[in-house]
Amino acid sequence: MTYLLGLRMRDRDVLVVGGGRVAQRRVPVLLEAGARVTLVSPEVSAALEDLADGGRLTWVRRPFEPGDVAGTDAPAYWLVHAATDSADVNAAVATEAEDSRIWCVRADDRHASSAWTPASGNANGITVGVVASGDPRRSAGLRDAIIDGLAEGTLDARRGRERFKGVALVGGGPGDPGLITVRGRQLLSQADVVVVDRLAPTSLLDGLPSDVEIVDAAKIPYGRSMTQDDINSVLVERAREGRFVVRLKGGDSFLFGRGGEEAAACAAAGIPVIVVPGVTSALAAPAGAGIPATHRGVSQDVHIVSAHVAPGDARSTVDWGGLARSGGTIVALMGLERIEAIAEALTSNGRGEDTPVAVVQEATLPSQRTVTGTLADIAATVRSAEMRPPAVVIIGEVVRTARELDILHTGAQGDLDRLATGRDLE
Repeated sequence: MTYLLGLRMRDRDVLVVGGGRVAQRRVPVLLEAGARVTLVSPEVSAALEDLADGGRLTWVRRPFEPGDVAGTDAPAYWLVHAATDSADVNAAVATEAEDSRIWCVRADDRHASSAWTPASGNANGITVGVVASGDPRRSAGLRDAIIDGLAEGTLDARRGRERFKGVALVGGGPGDPGLITVRGRQLLSQADVVVVDRLAPTSLLDGLPSDVEIVDAAKIPYGRSMTQDDINSVLVERAREGRFVVRLKGGDSFLFGRGGEEAAACAAAGIPVIVVPGVTSALAAPAGAGIPATHRGVSQDVHIVSAHVAPGDARSTVDWGGLARSGGTIVALMGLERIEAIAEALTSNGRGEDTPVAVVQEATLPSQRTVTGTLADIAATVRSAEMRPPAVVIIGEVVRTARELDILHTGAQGDLDRLATGRDLE
């Protein structure tokens, strides 16, 4: 039997003996808890050396010696981890700790360990620790199941929890519901109200409790839409009622998502705001299609632009001439319907007509499609392929690089692209 405790380690000294993979797992958690870590080992992993170089821990660069745990020169340790690859050394560390009445976690022999490190994790402000008779694999499996249930809302984390207040602006990622961040998923499971966009991972809503209010804030191009002022009002009004509101969007709320406007509206009303970044389609779409946005020797710069208004439109603030001359990768969001004007603006300002272009539709979803061409023919290609929004346009030599490396994909499962023209890029 074990007696579980939650140790408050801030500003308390901890000794870790050993600098390999076990120490590499445990030291960051100790540092995150605020412990002062002393590491004794003649060699350490690169990650641990980086922590030492950054002043995050004290590295004693030698083997363990008697007196390191409780000698006159040793700090008054509260906890010891014996994590070397030598059973004899670990036993010596554990014995010295036992004689000094200091709890010791022995990595190589749980039966000879006075303390076990639980498999732990956090979800929705809850810390979960599992000890399964010291069996680390079983503990980790149970921990993961509990954390997943809390994050997904399948375990009732709403009862007895410390309630969040205000509004959370959650970037839901590019489409695949598995690409929302862990933090975003956790906050979604706590929501009383969800104000959701059409490009958000809406399949996640099905797992929410039935009493959660869902507000459809879809903005359908040239169709039904909820005005931004109305959205701002809903966020403020529901939060003032004492309800926790999650604004769930596709991509990242602060990249062409009007998240800044919503945050400002909440701040003006005195409503606290949590901002959770999301995976933006501007980078996920190229990656999902196997296109590196940058590639050594090919492109050192990436320009992400909104093309919701065409080049030449008085409302556009994009320097298309500068982009044409830059030679870097251009990623255009909301540009599918203006792709002909984009191509013309770039070629008229010096970009070659043979510059490769890819258009990725419904990135990261099972329905993902990719077509490729050049600035000279991409407009005709997307019309022929009947591409439709949402789609991301990628312009630059990285598209050719992806094709040459045979990593250009048509779908989320990684099928190789078949060019709509039936020929390879030249």
